[in-house]
Amino acid sequence: MIRTKLASSESELTGIRLLQSQNLRRNLSATEAAEQGFLIAEYTQEYLRSMNAHRPAVIALDGDQVVGYALAAAKSVREGHPFLTALFDEIDRLHFGQEPLKDIDYVVVGQLCISKAYRSQGLVQKLYGSFRESLQPHHRYAITDIARANTRSLQAHRRTGFQVIHSLDYGDQTWDVVLWDWATPAAGAKGVSPAPHPHGAPRA
Repeated sequence: MIRTKLASSESELTGIRLLQSQNLRRNLSATEAAEQGFLIAEYTQEYLRSMNAHRPAVIALDGDQVVGYALAAAKSVREGHPFLTALFDEIDRLHFGQEPLKDIDYVVVGQLCISKAYRSQGLVQKLYGSFRESLQPHHRYAITDIARANTRSLQAHRRTGFQVIHSLDYGDQTWDVVLWDWATPAAGAKGVSPAPHPHGAPRA
């Protein structure tokens, strides 16, 4: 039975790194990356440890095996990885509604990944449900960016409740910045469904 929890041990962080490595774009065929989605950023054990000390990751476990995770990056760790630094800097230039996001206490989804054998089983929503429950008392929004070529990831985020608020070019990719407003009911609540967006999808 799959269960979710906050990452709390070195072995669980190692499990995150192993799953991450298996899903990096450079370790996948072009076909698999297009069909299954992919990750771009690679985090060291040291940086995962730092992220987890500030805001613990949510992980999905099958027994003791990490089969999914959602990483939380607070502003306090924004300088620890170039991809995240660039994302925080970009977010801080944006507004949502009439408010500059730099003045809002938001959390960045540092990466989301589900093991290939466990996809299409509702784990994205299960992880994000625990993610919101853990972090909503501290943050108003969850924000991340998604390579537009990673359509599978964008679709999963839209179903959760994220909306596209900005697009940018970075490296060889176009990225959509997506925001989940935690002032609104969770996706899947009675009478609530996330609005679709015409194009696709975290910098993972």
